[in-house]
Amino acid sequence: MTAVSPHLLIVEDSPEDYEATVRVLRRSGLRNAIYRCTDGEDALDFLYRRGRYTDAASSPRPGIILLDLNLPGTDGREVLEAVKGDKRLRRIPVVVLTTSGDDRDVRMCYDRGANSYIQKPVDLEGFVRAVTMVKDYWFEITVLPKGDRE
Repeated sequence: MTAVSPHLLIVEDSPEDYEATVRVLRRSGLRNAIYRCTDGEDALDFLYRRGRYTDAASSPRPGIILLDLNLPGTDGREVLEAVKGDKRLRRIPVVVLTTSGDDRDVRMCYDRGANSYIQKPVDLEGFVRAVTMVKDYWFEITVLPKGDRE
């Protein structure tokens, strides 16, 4: 059984992709709290507790971030750079989960500190398998730092 912590932050603008991801995570046994931001600026507000997220209870420090690259406004590339460039946030694993298979995006994300890069499979079976493997690896196998969570 998966522990209640760490929290998961999903940064995804597509309601369909978000719902599908959450559905797969829940069906595969994830019981952790899941938070959603729909664009990069919203994600940065959440992480830095700005705007509507000033209350720590409504924006707990995530233990992992699933990040789409192609977001409106501030995109995922900028969010990744901000997270990995900040001493307070850089230990949070960032898993890029995106439709882009462009090698330039892959290289750029790893250069900016992404912990993993996953191209979203276009078929449902592949998508379910990929998200389940993300859940298994990051929430059941990997040991995450505890001291950074607030």
